[in-house]
Amino acid sequence: MSTTDTRPSTAAASEPSPVGPLADGVKSPQRSAGELIVAVVVIVGLGVAAGATDLLIVVACLVVMVMVHELGHLLAAKRSGMKVTEYFLGFGPRLWSFRRGETEYGVKAFPLGGYVKIPGMTNLEEVDPADEPRTYRQQPFGARMLVAVAGSAMHFVMAFVLLWVLLTFVGVPNSGQVQIQGLSRVGGQTSPAAAGGIRAGDVVVTVDGKPIGGDVTALTTAVHDHPGVPVAVVVNRLGRKMPLTVTPADGRVLHEQGATPPAGTAPFGLIGVSLGSPVQRAAPLHAVASTGTDLVHFTWASVVGVGHLFSPGGVAQRFDQLSSAKAANQATADGTRVSSAYGAGRAAVQALQAGVGDLLLILISINIFVGIFNLFPMLPLDGGHVAIAVYEKIRTGRRRVMYHADVAKLMPFTWLMLMFLGVLFTTSLLTDILHPMANPFG
Repeated sequence: MSTTDTRPSTAAASEPSPVGPLADGVKSPQRSAGELIVAVVVIVGLGVAAGATDLLIVVACLVVMVMVHELGHLLAAKRSGMKVTEYFLGFGPRLWSFRRGETEYGVKAFPLGGYVKIPGMTNLEEVDPADEPRTYRQQPFGARMLVAVAGSAMHFVMAFVLLWVLLTFVGVPNSGQVQIQGLSRVGGQTSPAAAGGIRAGDVVVTVDGKPIGGDVTALTTAVHDHPGVPVAVVVNRLGRKMPLTVTPADGRVLHEQGATPPAGTAPFGLIGVSLGSPVQRAAPLHAVASTGTDLVHFTWASVVGVGHLFSPGGVAQRFDQLSSAKAANQATADGTRVSSAYGAGRAAVQALQAGVGDLLLILISINIFVGIFNLFPMLPLDGGHVAIAVYEKIRTGRRRVMYHADVAKLMPFTWLMLMFLGVLFTTSLLTDILHPMANPFG
């Protein structure tokens, strides 16, 4: 979200026309959109040809997140009657744009974010007197708060929708159960598990009469320790409990037949199964309540993380992680490591390669973290505008004349914040390059 706009407003309410270096005369928004679509198709085609489909999907997801964030500011401002002069994805030189009404929409060269330009975000900005009544600074407290928090609010909306989709359509693993994910031949023969009646998808309930819950080792230990000895197993198959008997094969015999069993000379059993956790999906209405509960947990974790990020200890850890792979790996294990856009994108690609559910979890986490981080009460973040609006509301009190904070006095703190963000970005990026996180999905 833009904080200043020192140029006088010259927005025209005439028929939409394109602007920028790619313009070649008057074009309609439809023709401009057609050119953009062609460019996107070419880029996507090149990416697919280069085998970067997963990367393209992740980049598209991140671009949508940025666009929706800025859309929140745009809609809130227009609904409040404020003038919005620009809505752009990226920064730098214009690549493509068109004007509809008083707002210019487009794409710029460096896709490092986006912004919405609203005149009069601070009292330092010079604005055409004709536009002054519609500036941000002249609006009532409620309207300014709505615009300031709208971007972060959209991140929480996106996180809620993604989490609901995950719970309803994709499902999440139930770590409290052990499921037979697949069967394999053992020593070139039908596996003991298949011979005993076990099928892929069965959920193991008990082993030798003992409930195992989500304890995978209870099953693997019973099999490993009883080669050639029948093991009683109860499985849940489509809601029906079925008692079965499985006799593990002797791994030593298989080794002599040319198979490759686990290392070891003592007798050990094999039944030829792969194990995992069953995926559970929630009913759409039930998922709404679960989504709300899970969103609270995600949000609290992000609040704690952002608080640690701005603490002296958190700042010191950034440099420790940069200089030491051990410290970086420990921060990854503790969940306190802050990734750069490069690191987050790399993790998202790895997540997508593991499955859609893992990608959704990454996107949910990113949305909530960005939503919380952006509300930190310092300019140029949106939280800085929230803090100023609250301060001005308190100082105005019951007076008829609105009090305007002297933002010039905040500029030293703003520059410090920009320096902090620069250090955070640089150290996180270098750490992700020098000490990349191990793939948690592979």
